[in-house]
Amino acid sequence: MSINIFAQNSDSATFYYNIGLQEKSNQRLLVAHQAFEKAISFNSQYADAYLANAQVLLEMRRTDKAKENFTKLYELQPSNKEAIKELTELHYSYRQYEKAIEFAGQCSDCENAYRIIGMSQYQLEDYAAAEKALVKALEKNATDAEATYTMARCFLDMEEYKKAVPWYEKAVAMPGTKNTWMYELGLLYYNNNDYRNAVLSFEKAAANGYEQKNDFNENLGFASLYAGDYDKGEQLLLG
Repeated sequence: MSINIFAQNSDSATFYYNIGLQEKSNQRLLVAHQAFEKAISFNSQYADAYLANAQVLLEMRRTDKAKENFTKLYELQPSNKEAIKELTELHYSYRQYEKAIEFAGQCSDCENAYRIIGMSQYQLEDYAAAEKALVKALEKNATDAEATYTMARCFLDMEEYKKAVPWYEKAVAMPGTKNTWMYELGLLYYNNNDYRNAVLSFEKAAANGYEQKNDFNENLGFASLYAGDYDKGEQLLLG
């Protein structure tokens, strides 16, 4: 009797799974999701249904439920490459950095595994580990502005200011750079007594929309004075 029930459940699971695939191919995502859920209700070990359901949920931007399904798939199939890849990305996007590192370490097919490890280690304040991973990430993609900036921040936070400068210089020259990076580079130049470059970086940050509050004007003012532009420095500091 129990064998017959299992066979019936298995047949029903396959039936709804196939409906889900058809609806998915027709971009009827909600109906596909409902069919995959039905398939799973008949067979809670149906790995293919969890994968298809998770993919549909991602397309629907229901990332919480997608993560649940990928997690269940991973529990059923710990070597499933798709589950590992997606859980790497999802844990990172959820700022679950330790889990992101764990899954990225298993993701041999992930192009951005070292990037996620490096960025996550930085957020966990393990700057030395972050540096090692980011070096490998940048070997794969030398034009990654965010990773380049994070490398600069690693050296900054380790108080290795002279090592930070060239990474900042690379980051601010890349597409996707931010005015805050330019301002931070200006502060580094200032602290290294390179006042002319500090002025240039502060002015570049301002030209790119950095808000010129009192502390900005003060830093630019003193940098201008020390660079020999006394009129500009006095105007900023006194005006």
